[in-house]
Amino acid sequence: MTTTTKNGPLRDVLGDLRAVDGAVYAAVAATPTPALDMRLRVLSRTADHSKISFMVAAGLALVPGRPRRAALAGLGAIGLASASANLLGKRLVRRARPDREAARVEVSRHVPMPDSASFPSGHTASAVAFATAVGVVLPVAAAPLGILAGAVGYSRVHTGVHYPGDVVAGAVLGVVSATVALTVEASWTAAAKAK
Repeated sequence: MTTTTKNGPLRDVLGDLRAVDGAVYAAVAATPTPALDMRLRVLSRTADHSKISFMVAAGLALVPGRPRRAALAGLGAIGLASASANLLGKRLVRRARPDREAARVEVSRHVPMPDSASFPSGHTASAVAFATAVGVVLPVAAAPLGILAGAVGYSRVHTGVHYPGDVVAGAVLGVVSATVALTVEASWTAAAKAK
């Protein structure tokens, strides 16, 4: 038999999701992974300000045709994802960052703790947006960029700066941002061809 509080079932569900989120975060923190710690810390830092995506976009932009279009679509998706995560999501939700000291996240995993709110993960939103947009325009890049985006998202939990739920929300935001960017790009391309 299930019970609900007087505040309603939605509040109960959100409370349960927060509990699962915290438990998964704690499980990641408690799992010894010395072979991964440095690598994921470096990946997380390298993904700051979408540096990895910008490097990939620069390489793609050197090749005319589809690769260049993919780079432009990916950059547009990053712009939308970053603005949505940092200017809207973090300001509206204002979720506190995890307490990685209390969770005993290994110091060897630490990256600087951002000052911004935790929800959603901007790193994940931008990485997934870029991977999705580029992957649609240039399918051969979809799998490697998707794996890279997933690794960036996981690295944010592994280093202790995000809860898993922040990363999931960032990934959803990334897919939505890529969809919008691709729709805009398609309408511009159709308008240019019509002239």
